[in-house]
Parts: sequence; C-alpha cells; structure tokens
Amino acid sequence: MTDPAPSWVQGAAGSGFDVDHLPYGVFTTPEEEPRVGVRVGQHVVDLAPVAAASYDVHVGLFEQPTLDVFLGAGAEEWARVRSWLQDLLLDPAAEAMVGPHLVPLAEVTMRLPFEVADYVDFYASLDHASNVGRILRPDSEPLMPNWRHLPVGYHGRSGTVVVSGTPVVRPSGQRKAPADAAPSFGPSRRLDIEAELGFVVGVPSPLGTAVPTAAFSDHVFGVVGLNDWSARDIQGWEYVPLGPFLGKSFATTVSAWVTPLAALVSARCPLPGQEPAPLPYLAVAEPAGFDLDVSVELNGSVVSRPPYSSMYWSPAQMLAHLTVNGASLRTGDLFASGTISGPSREQRGSFLELSWGGAEPFAVGAEERTFLEDGDEVVLRYSAPGELGRITLGEVRGTVVPAR
Repeated sequence: MTDPAPSWVQGAAGSGFDVDHLPYGVFTTPEEEPRVGVRVGQHVVDLAPVAAASYDVHVGLFEQPTLDVFLGAGAEEWARVRSWLQDLLLDPAAEAMVGPHLVPLAEVTMRLPFEVADYVDFYASLDHASNVGRILRPDSEPLMPNWRHLPVGYHGRSGTVVVSGTPVVRPSGQRKAPADAAPSFGPSRRLDIEAELGFVVGVPSPLGTAVPTAAFSDHVFGVVGLNDWSARDIQGWEYVPLGPFLGKSFATTVSAWVTPLAALVSARCPLPGQEPAPLPYLAVAEPAGFDLDVSVELNGSVVSRPPYSSMYWSPAQMLAHLTVNGASLRTGDLFASGTISGPSREQRGSFLELSWGGAEPFAVGAEERTFLEDGDEVVLRYSAPGELGRITLGEVRGTVVPAR
C-alpha cells in the first residue's frame, strides 16, 4: 500500500471494506454478464474495463464468469494486482478513470465466486471436537486417539456448495433414534449449522507431490465464510464406519466475497498450543493461526460468537495433511476448518453444541430453540484486524425451506 490515507471512494474509509481489504467476487447486473469485481465500501469495481484503461494489468484475468483464471495466476500476480488496485483507489487523480466503473452494491447480484473443484472439511477445533465427543459418547473419552496427531477431515460434495443467499432445502434421509427399533425415512428433524472458515486454493500442485506447510500462501489465495449445514439425525445413523455422507452433502454455503490472505496479515496470531508436538511434516512457523471473530445470527438474534483464534490445527497444517499422500491440488479447491467453537457456551459454533444435543434449549429473543425450523434464517458474520482498522469479511446467509 503506497499510503495509509483513506480512499477517494465515498464511504470506503472505516467501512470494513477499505483499501486494506479489497475482497474479490463475481457479479452481474441486468445489462451485463457475470464478471469479476472487487468490493470497496458500498461499491464494486468492475475490473475488466479498469484494467483495459490502465494498460498494465491483463484484462483476461477479469473478463471471466469466475475467479478461476485469476486464482490460477499465482502469488506474484495476486500481489501485483492488489498493489495496482490500492494505488488507483488511493490516488484522487484516478477517480476520473475508475469512477465510471464503480457499481453500487445495491444494483448487483452476486454469484458463486469460483468453480469449486474439490471440497474437504476438517475438524480442527479442540473445543468443538471435545463437545461433540461428550454429547455423542458421554461414557468414553471425548477425543479419538488420532485427533491430536493429525487434522481429521472428510471429503465433501463440491456440487452442492452454494453462494450466500441461496435457500437451503431441508434434506430427507434415513433417521434412527436410539430408542427406535428400525430406521425411518423423512425430512431431517435435527437440522443444524456449522460456522466455519473456508480456504480457497489458487495454484495447483502435481499429483504425487506433497505441499509443505511453508508453501501454504503460495497455493492458497484467500478465505471465505462458510456454513456447513448438517442434518444431525441423518448423520448420526449413517456415519459409522465411514463418516459423514448424506447428512452433510446437501448444502454448504460460502460468502460471495473472497478475502485475500494479503488482507489478513494483521490478523495472524500464534496457535493456542499443540500437545504432543505434531510430526515434522505438520510443523509450522508461528504465527500460524488467524484472529477472526465470528457471530452467528438466528432470525436476527446473535446466539453465538465463536473465536477462530482458538482453533487447534492451522490451515497450513490442514493443507499439508490433505496433500501428504500425494493428492493433487486444483484451482478452485476449497477446504474448510470445521466448526469454530471456543471454550464457553456462548462461543459454540453449532446448535448441536449450543443445545447440548437438543437437551438444553438456547434463547433466541423470547423463544427457546434447539435445531432449525422451516423459515429460519441464519447469518454468519466475520471480522478481523486490518492495516487501517477492522475489516469485514463477506457474510454467509441462508434460509431454511421445507423438504420437497
């Protein structure tokens, strides 16, 4: 950034979307096809015409219906484009060129920002894993023996990743409560959320080659907010012995804006501590964590504030473990943190935990609730320290509609 002065874009300074943030997304207007933009304040910069007018940035990166070409361009190009944008948005002389290509946010429709190649969901919160273990296995150790030795994860379904604002249809499947003699089929009665952070891969890796923790920022472009919707009754019946399947694969919602890792430099923080020390391929240089605050809203009421800084496994360790067997990365791969939960009840990132398996309802305004009902709207919001103040990541919004 050439100068920490406020941007000339009206309303950008102090908004959470100033020049220290600049998240990327894909938008449409009634007159135009999908294309790449950057958010500043309450506007979207239409990048292709601005790039064409400035002569020094390749227009082909942005004349695209997804971010994929830009994501695959690599870290040097990501840094060059970011520097170019910050210079333009800080220089009042650039207003004449950029101003005509600022589109008010209220006039655009946001699209899924990248084509999701593969989707992997981890289980990286010690507090979440411990809570779930105590709920589901009250007479056993809450953590499985492998949990502190490797980032546990499962391979999800990329085709059901949707952009914020997409309605979520209540899933149907087999359910069997402990007292039931046999399973039944029908809509999930224990529909849940998981407040997570997703990591978006830009640069691929060759099959048969592991990606070390030190190469995390060479491959990962940025982050999205993520809600991994979960049907707990379907999941509870199916998950032994191979893990989550239909209870997770019906919908995963991500934010429309991808925040580049470069905007989160001020949010880096040390991990809370790992005991025992992980194997050498999982060793990381600190600070390896991120200090992001999350809020979970149900029907307009904040019911939880999970802290990402409490996460046990870092994203660099997740990526290293994901590829240590030689699995390749592709542009558009998405991997998620798993539920973000802290040590106190008001920091739990799922309703399974907030209601302790449905046994302890939690307050939503004047109501008491456990799992999701049709018509419920969930909004996840994220913020983090930035260079000029606090940045606001893209929200994750979804409304539950009845099973079909």
